[in-house]
Parts: sequence; C-alpha cells; structure tokens
Amino acid sequence: MAHIVTARCVDCRYTDCCTVCPVDCFYETKDPAMLVIDPDTCIDCELCVPECPINAIYPEDELPECFEEWVDKNEQLYEDGEVITEKVDELEGALSLEEIQEKEQAAGLDVEEPSKAG
Repeated sequence: MAHIVTARCVDCRYTDCCTVCPVDCFYETKDPAMLVIDPDTCIDCELCVPECPINAIYPEDELPECFEEWVDKNEQLYEDGEVITEKVDELEGALSLEEIQEKEQAAGLDVEEPSKAG
C-alpha cells in the first residue's frame, strides 16, 4: 500500500515532503502542476505526511472518499514526471491549508485530515 498525493497539491506543489523521503518516490508533474508518488517505490514510512503544509498526502487506507480517484492518478502521472528530492519554492498562488479547507467546505465536502498530519 502506498501513500497518495491528492487534489490538494494541484497548482500548489509544496515540496517539503520530498526532502524526507528515504526512497525518492516523489515525482513533479507539469499537467497537473503538482507532486505525485510512485506507488511501487513508496515504502509507507509516513515521513512525508507531517511535512506537507496542506495535508495533501494520505496513507491509502485513510484516503477520504472524495480523493479515491487519486490512487490511479498517482500511478499514472508519475510516469510522466521527474523525480524530485530537493525543496523548491511552491507555485505562485499556492493556497494555504485554511484556504483549501474553506474551498472544500464551500463545495460541501467534509474532509478528514490525515492522522499523521503535522
């Protein structure tokens, strides 16, 4: 079972998570602009979860229903991405966790945060 990067990362691309990954399983994609995880490389160490400032990474068994499609998306998207292991600036206009939560609530979503979130 791998960890999953969700829609929360789209157009934000915070990279704190990739700096702690012991197996270099994070990939940067351009379309959509985000990070994803190679599920075959991820060892479920959970080190990345508390590093993400917008709680975009979930263990697969905690993934909220509204993000279920991201299991397949991570698996598909990483193949077109490039491995990333160093912190770079987030994308211009990247949202904060509070802004993301407000958008989710406005859309009628009640998203539980990852249990290991920082």
